[in-house]
Amino acid sequence: MTLLPEDAPRSRLKLYWPFARLPELLPIWPLLLGSGAILLGLLTGWRWLLAIASITTAAIAGLHLLPPLIQRWKHRFDRPETRQTIALIGLLLAVIGLSVVLGLWQPLISVYTSGNWDAIGAIGEGIIGAFGQILLALVALIIAWRQYSIDKRLTTQQNQITQAQTIDSFIQGISDLISDEEGLLEDWPLERMLAEGRTAAVFSSVDGQGKAKILRFLSHARLLTPLKRDHRLGRAILDGSGGYAEDRIEGIPVIQLLAMLAGSNLQATDLRSIDFNRADLQSADLQEADLSQANLAGCNLTGSRLSEANLAQTRWFYGHWETATPAQPNLTPDYETGIGTGAIVEDVDFSEVQSLSPEARYYCCSWCGSRSRSTIPGGCKGIPNRLDR
Repeated sequence: MTLLPEDAPRSRLKLYWPFARLPELLPIWPLLLGSGAILLGLLTGWRWLLAIASITTAAIAGLHLLPPLIQRWKHRFDRPETRQTIALIGLLLAVIGLSVVLGLWQPLISVYTSGNWDAIGAIGEGIIGAFGQILLALVALIIAWRQYSIDKRLTTQQNQITQAQTIDSFIQGISDLISDEEGLLEDWPLERMLAEGRTAAVFSSVDGQGKAKILRFLSHARLLTPLKRDHRLGRAILDGSGGYAEDRIEGIPVIQLLAMLAGSNLQATDLRSIDFNRADLQSADLQEADLSQANLAGCNLTGSRLSEANLAQTRWFYGHWETATPAQPNLTPDYETGIGTGAIVEDVDFSEVQSLSPEARYYCCSWCGSRSRSTIPGGCKGIPNRLDR
């Protein structure tokens, strides 16, 4: 939805806030007084009064009208289409100006000053007519480009609406699938398989922002977290405080992401506090993503891109940073020492990542490999390369 200037964010008005508030601060009585003086000058014929009142009233009216007009036009100038159109007009004027400076128009001017009407008529029919046709073609091109931009914007908005409806339908369907009439979790094996199938299907039909919304829902609903189960029916066990008990060793999550996100484009998305639960994020694009407080322990991040990502309080491993090692398929993770619990960070691009803790930097330097060590902010001097041993 396009915001009008009055609905625009307040940050747009900070640079000229006193000027923008000028119509609200000025009283209305000087404008009324000036209008009355103009009427009096018209009735009495006093030209000096009419001139002074007209100039003064025009200045006061301008102070009332200019700030909102400037705000409205400033908002329009922020649009890429308007800037491109102005740039095209500026380029045409620059070409005309340079041609005048170089004297390219001098023969045409000499023909017009000579008084040769036959030559002038030929030029009018030929050159000026062709130039007019070119201008008409340019105007038609600008109109077509404007129409294309509007159609593209409407298509994008329609796609966003459709995607939002798809996500809402997915959330409602998952909620109905895994909850019973009393609101308790009821995820039998078939229901878990159906939930994973739905998740994989919806991931393939939404963009990065849609994937991030779905991940936030699944994670905050604890559908990605391994839950402690009883050893009879496999039901999730309550923890006694209104939630379900977590069991990282033998627990079973409702939905396992597995390789659903491998190679996904999650650039500049909000992934805060998401428990990825050993998901396969191989070759994923996580540039500029907000991964603060996310749980990446045990995830496969081989070849992924994390440049400029926010990694504040991101979990990379369990246990101690000196003994933690990356997860391995046939190795049972030890959550006390950290062996087999860490993320696989080989060939990850860490360029300009933000808020990487010293412990996380030590772990990533140890296990990312020689090519990725040079991309970690702060360097890896003094930290052994344990991957290439």
